[in-house]
Amino acid sequence: MEMTNLRVGSYKALSTSEEDVSSLPSPASVVQAHNQQYGKKKGRRVVYLAISVMLPLGIVSVLLAASQTVWGSRTSLARVFSTDADGPSGNGAFAKNVTGCPGYTLQNLIQNDYGLQASLSLAGDACNAFGHDIANLTIEVVYETESRLHVHIFDAANQQFTIPDSVIERPAAPTTSHTNTSDLEFNYDASPFAFWITRRSQPDATPLFDTRTGSLPPTPAHPYSVDARRRIASALPKGANIYGLGEVISSSGFRRDIDVDGTMHAFWGRDMMDPIDQNMYGSHPIYMEHRYDESTQTSSTNGVLLLSSSPMDVILTTPPSSNVSLIEYRVVGGTLDFYFFAGPTASTVMEQYGGMIGYPTWQPAWAFGFHLCRWGWHNVSENREVVNAMREANIPLETQWNDIDLYHDFRDFTSDPVSFPGDEMRDFIVELASNHQHYIPIVDAGVAVTANDTDVYDPYTSGVEQDVWIKNPDGSIYMGQVWPGYSGFADWLAPNTQQWWTQALQNWSDGGVTFDGIWLDMNEPSSFCNYSCGTGANFSALAPYPLRQVMDGWPECYNDTLSGRSGNMTVNGTNTDSCLNGSAAPQRMSILEPRGVGAGDEPGVNVNYPPYGIHNAFGPLYNKTLATNATHHGGYLELDLHNMFGLMEEKATHIAVQAILKGKRPFLISRSTFPSSGKWSGHWLGDNFSTWKYMYYSIQGILQFQLFQIPMVGADSCGFLGNTDEELCNRWMMMSAFVPFYRNHNTYAALSQEPYRWDSVANASRIAIAARYSMLPYWYTLFANSSTTGTPPVRALWYEFPNEPELFAVDKQWLIGSDILVTPVLEPGATTVDGVFPGRGHVTWRDWWTHAAVNATSGGNTTLPAPISTINVHVRDNSALLLHQEPAYTTYETRQGPYELLVSLSVAGGAFGTAYVDDGESYPPGDSRTLKFVASPGQLQIQSEGAYNIEQKLETVTILGVAQKPGAVSVQGQNVGNVTYLPETEELVLGNLGLDLNQETTRDVIARRLDADRRLLHRPNVSSRWIYLTCMRAEGESATPDGGSALICWRPGADPSCLRAARGLRLLNAEGQMQQQSVLTAG
Repeated sequence: MEMTNLRVGSYKALSTSEEDVSSLPSPASVVQAHNQQYGKKKGRRVVYLAISVMLPLGIVSVLLAASQTVWGSRTSLARVFSTDADGPSGNGAFAKNVTGCPGYTLQNLIQNDYGLQASLSLAGDACNAFGHDIANLTIEVVYETESRLHVHIFDAANQQFTIPDSVIERPAAPTTSHTNTSDLEFNYDASPFAFWITRRSQPDATPLFDTRTGSLPPTPAHPYSVDARRRIASALPKGANIYGLGEVISSSGFRRDIDVDGTMHAFWGRDMMDPIDQNMYGSHPIYMEHRYDESTQTSSTNGVLLLSSSPMDVILTTPPSSNVSLIEYRVVGGTLDFYFFAGPTASTVMEQYGGMIGYPTWQPAWAFGFHLCRWGWHNVSENREVVNAMREANIPLETQWNDIDLYHDFRDFTSDPVSFPGDEMRDFIVELASNHQHYIPIVDAGVAVTANDTDVYDPYTSGVEQDVWIKNPDGSIYMGQVWPGYSGFADWLAPNTQQWWTQALQNWSDGGVTFDGIWLDMNEPSSFCNYSCGTGANFSALAPYPLRQVMDGWPECYNDTLSGRSGNMTVNGTNTDSCLNGSAAPQRMSILEPRGVGAGDEPGVNVNYPPYGIHNAFGPLYNKTLATNATHHGGYLELDLHNMFGLMEEKATHIAVQAILKGKRPFLISRSTFPSSGKWSGHWLGDNFSTWKYMYYSIQGILQFQLFQIPMVGADSCGFLGNTDEELCNRWMMMSAFVPFYRNHNTYAALSQEPYRWDSVANASRIAIAARYSMLPYWYTLFANSSTTGTPPVRALWYEFPNEPELFAVDKQWLIGSDILVTPVLEPGATTVDGVFPGRGHVTWRDWWTHAAVNATSGGNTTLPAPISTINVHVRDNSALLLHQEPAYTTYETRQGPYELLVSLSVAGGAFGTAYVDDGESYPPGDSRTLKFVASPGQLQIQSEGAYNIEQKLETVTILGVAQKPGAVSVQGQNVGNVTYLPETEELVLGNLGLDLNQETTRDVIARRLDADRRLLHRPNVSSRWIYLTCMRAEGESATPDGGSALICWRPGADPSCLRAARGLRLLNAEGQMQQQSVLTAG
C-alpha cells in the first residue's frame, strides 16, 4: 500500500507582472516585509497552509504536471496529467518535489459527545516543496446533525483565512449528540493520516469520500494539498453521477463529465459572456453524487461541500484503465473546511445544505410575473411606449426594468437629467404602480470616481468620507475601470459600508427612481483594466465607453441573407430556416467598440502570484477584475474575498431594500453568487446568446441553482447577445414561462425582441403567461417550501424517479415540483419533440392543455406533436394542484380571482397536493394558511389550517381519471347542478361551487357502503404498492361529516355509494398528519 503523508507550508509571493517571475523576492523576505508593513494578525494573509503526500518515485513527475493546460480550452485531462509544468500562472520559487516529504501523523486525539479533535504533526524534516512547511495542523470532526458531518483541517496557529461569520453565518454548535445516530461516519488511519466517510446504514458500501491512497487510481491524485496548491483527492465509483460544482455551462450537460476527458473547473468569478466549460460569474464548490445499485435497483444520494472562497481547481476524471474515478481539489489558500450531507435523496441533500448555509429568501408574489428589459431603451418615453404596447397586445407585463441607459454618464444611483429626469421617472413608476405593475433598475458594482473638485457625485464623495472603499496595499483607494470610467469598489467588511449603501439607495429612490427591487450586475467584480489603473490617473481624461450601433450574430439556421434583419420565420412565403444547408455557428461578439485600455501596470503595485495558478480562463487572477492584493477592512486580501464579493453586496442590498420598502419582501437578482447568496437574492444566468444551443444550456443552469439553494433563477428569454429571430423567441418565451424567473432581456443595438414584435410570439406569450399565472399558487407554494425547508422547486427527472438510470443524464426536460413535467422544443424547424415520461408505465401523465392521458413509451422517448406556439406540459397522476381560475394581466389581478382545483387521479383513484397562501408581500411573512388536498375514489378532502383569511372561493374542481360518467354529484349532501363529464379524457368538472377555503373541521375520511360499482376503483395494472382500505360507514348513515365540511359525492348510474377507499403510499404517509380537515368527498 502506498504511504500517505501530510506536510504543511507557507508562502506568499508578490510580483510586478506575470512575466517577471524570476525577479521574485525570496519567501522569507516577502513574509518579513509583509509583517513589517502590516504586522502579524489573524485575518491577515501571512502564510499558506500546505499539505502534500509521499508517493512512489515513478508517479511524482506526473503529479507535478497536473496544472498545465491551454487558457480557456477544454483540454483532455490525459494531457493535463502528462505535462511537466508548474501551472498556468504559477512561478518557480519552490522545488515542487514531494518525494522526500515526511507527511503527518495524527496525535493527541480527544473524543467527546459531538465528535473529535486531534493534532496532525509533521512526521520528519520539512521538504518545502510548495511553500514553507507548517509543523502543526488541527483536525476537528463534528457530527452537527444526524445528516450533516463537518470535517475541518486547519493550521494550529490559526493564521489561515477562514470565511468571516459576518459573511456566512455558520450553524450553532450542536447541543444534542449525534455521534451514534448520524447516518455518516468518520473513519481514519493515524499514520500515515487519511480519512474516509461511510454511511452507517450501509457499512459495507463504497465510502462516500475516501482519501486513502490505496483507494485512489494510480494518478497524481493524492489525499492532501499544498500551499498555493493545496490538494485533496477522493476516490469515486467509476463513472459516478456527479452534479453541481458551478457556476458553469458544461458541454456534458447537467451531469458532469467524469470520464477520461473529464472536467477541469476553476473557481474564480469572472465577467465573461456565458462561456462553455470555463469559470464564469459564481463559485459553488458543492457537488451531489447519485449512486444506483443495479443488483437491488435502489439508489442513494449524498452531497459534499468544500466551504472555501479561495481560488481553486476541481478535477473530475477517470484515468485510463482505472476501475475507479476521482475528484481532486487544488486550492490556493484558506483551510480544508468540508461538510458532508447524507441525503439519501436529491431533495434531502439540498434541504440539508440549505439548513447549513441558510434557506432561500422569501419571494414576493409579483416576482413570479413576466419581466421585461433591454439595454437600449433610451428615455422614459420609450419605456412608456413599450409598457403601452404590451398592454395593447394584451401580453401581461408585471415588471419593467432599466439597464444602464437609465444612468447619467453610466453612474450608479443616478438617472440622466435629460433622458430619465427624476420627476418623469417618479411619474412613470407611479403609473406602473397604479396598474399593479413594478419597476426594477440596475446597480453596477463599480462606483464612478469624481473627475475633479467641481464634480458633484455624492455616492463617491460620501464613500470617501465614510471610508468604505477597497484599498491598495499602501492605503490609497483602489481604482479600477468600468462603464463610467475610473471606479471604486465598496469594501463590504468596512463598518460604515452598510449605512452608506442604504443611504445611496434611499437617496436614489427619493430622487424619483422609486424601485420595487434591485438588479445587481458586474459584481464578480468586473474591471476593464488590470490593477488599480486609476491611481494617479487624470480622471477627467477617461470618458465613459462608446457602444456599438449595430449588433451582429443570429440564431443557428437563420438565413439573414434571405430575410435581412427582420428576424421573421418567413419572408414572402419562404421559410428563413437554412438548417438544410448546414447550421450556422453561433457568433461571439463584443458589445464594446474596440478601444485601447492599458494594463495599468504601475511601479509599486504588487500582485500575488501563488506557486500554483488555477485554470482561470482569463489567465492571471487579476485579469478583468481587482488585483488580488487589493485590501479590505481587517487586513483581508481580495485573493480570499473575491469569490464572495457578489454575496456580500447581495446581503448589504437586501438589508438596505428591506429598510427602504419597510415590511415588504426585497426582490433582488444578481449575477455573481456564492454559497448562501440565495438567502438574500435570486440569480439570472448572465449574458447568454440568442441561439438555440443557449436556450438548451439554460436548463442545466436552472437545475444547478436549485442545488445551490438559489431557486429564483432564469435566463434572458430570446437571448441577450446577438439578434434573435421569430421562431427562437416564440419557443423561448413559451419555455421560460415554466421556470422560476421569467424575463425577456436584450442587448444594445440588437434587433428588438419585445414579445409583441411578431404576431406568433405575441400569441405564444399570451398562451404561456396565462398558463404560468394559472399555476401561480403552485409556484408560490413550492417557493414557500423552499424558504422553510430548502426543497427545490425545479427538479431533474431523476430526483423524483431515482431508480431509473435512463433519467440520470436527462436535462432537456424538467419537473416543476413533483407534478408538472415540461418538454420544450430546443431545435429550429421542429414540429415534434421527443421526451421521456418517468415511471416506466406505472405513472399516468396527462396533457396540461387537453387533459388527455399520454400513451408513453416505458423507459424510452415518446414523440409528441409540437407545432409552433405550443409547448408540451404534462401533469403527473396522484396530484392535486390549486390554480387561479382566471389568469389576468398582472399577478395582483390574478390573485383577486377565484381558485380552481385540478386533481389528476392515480390508477387507484388517489391524489394528494398542498398549497400555501399568504398576502404575498409581508417580510417577514405574517399570517398564512396551508391547504392539503387528499383524494381517494369518490372522495376529496381539504385540510385548512392557519390564521390567514382567503377571500377568494374555490369555484371549480376538475377531476381527471374518473372512469365513468357519474349519475349524480353532491356537495354537503346537496346535489350539484353544474356538472360536466368528458368521457374522452375521463374528466369530471364541477362548477360554481363557491367553497370557502378557510373552513376547519376535525373529522377524518368519510367511509361508505361496500356495494359500489367496482369499475371506478379497480383498474387494470394496479400496482401492488397501492393499499386498499375497507370502508366502514353503514348504509343510511349521513354522508356529511360534523363541522359543516363540504362533501362532494359522484356516483355511476344511480348507485349512491362507494366500495372502498384506495390510497397510495404517498397518501397514507400524509394522512397521518391530518388532524383538522375540511372535507370534499365524492362517492
